[in-house]
Amino acid sequence: MAIRVGITGIGLVTPVGNDTASTWNALREGRSGVAPIEGFDASRHDVRIAAEVKGFDPLEYLDRKEVRRTDRFIQFALAATRQAVRDSGLDIATMPDDVAVILGSGSGGLRVMEDQFHVLFDRGPDRISPFFIPMMTLDMAAGYVSMAYGARGPNFATVSACATSAHAIGEAYETIRRGDARAAIAGGTEAAITPMTVAAFASMHALSRRNGDPEHASRPFDAKRDGFVIGEGAGIVILEDLELARARGAHVYAEVIGYAATADAHHITEPAPGGEGLARALRRALKKAELAPERVDYINAHGTSTLFNDRDETAAIKAVFGDHARTLAVSSTKSMTGHLMGAAGGLEIAATALALRDGVLPPTINYEHPDPACDLDYVPNSARQADIRVALSNSMGFGGHNAVVILSKPEG
Repeated sequence: MAIRVGITGIGLVTPVGNDTASTWNALREGRSGVAPIEGFDASRHDVRIAAEVKGFDPLEYLDRKEVRRTDRFIQFALAATRQAVRDSGLDIATMPDDVAVILGSGSGGLRVMEDQFHVLFDRGPDRISPFFIPMMTLDMAAGYVSMAYGARGPNFATVSACATSAHAIGEAYETIRRGDARAAIAGGTEAAITPMTVAAFASMHALSRRNGDPEHASRPFDAKRDGFVIGEGAGIVILEDLELARARGAHVYAEVIGYAATADAHHITEPAPGGEGLARALRRALKKAELAPERVDYINAHGTSTLFNDRDETAAIKAVFGDHARTLAVSSTKSMTGHLMGAAGGLEIAATALALRDGVLPPTINYEHPDPACDLDYVPNSARQADIRVALSNSMGFGGHNAVVILSKPEG
């Protein structure tokens, strides 16, 4: 009999809240987390806005020595994991060999890397921190989490740009399904709002330049969108063998019923024409879930607020869902959180699970000017009550990475 997998815990650190409850309340209320950059002096930058995590104190989760020895992306991961583990009630100490940690980041410790470059050039190579490598490398969030909880199952980091944490959650799901673990800590973390990163994305003309109106800068599917808003944070979920979860009386937010990943093999930044790669991932995920397209009620879109992504994601949805594309709801929570890049999928899969639990569709805010190429129901500007039973989350990444995770209300 196939192993079924559920989400039993959620932990979030985001630009609109430093825990799950505050984040979900903000998404339901349509509040933007985009504001002028405060983490560094951005006065010389063409782009001076971002979706920063606000008021985060790592000392609530780590001691002072650990804070000095960890980059912000690791701190976010440890904070969100603590929330998720507490929420799930999973006692990892009783089953350490059966708990996987699959947790990715698109960029890793960029902040410490930039700081250490200054140390190298200003003070010399012998002043580089001995903790630089473990603070910087992408896998160390997964490593720290594993050590913090004694989780000795499969442990690795996924890296696929903005599809990173969707891949992490999908691969964790498959790890449990094939019997290599009974539970998993999965998701993503990112802390890439740094001078170099903002300048680099601005140089690519990928970022919105609405410096004077930051709350309206992220506007997925809107005809006047002019780029994404860089964000930061972490989205972590606890995945669990449903048999185990129900035996211990755990609350189950949603069941994971399908996952697929594909590559565009087309371009380093632009999606394949018509969203062809995402369309293949959608079809494959539906097939693996043994689900007719008409059964899907809601899509949490990748929806970055960039010209090509929003257009091609819309085309992919229409290609796969046909006439049903006109009746299902599609929204982008990036309109409120900005783009958490490697952590985006973790946050958005969590938001999809919460939408299923509460029967509430988070809105696409700042949707004011319809785009003829983007003509679906994007749940514009206000949340909506809806009796949804099946929902999915799309993720797409630079390099042509696509991932789709399908969730349903837990049954049976």
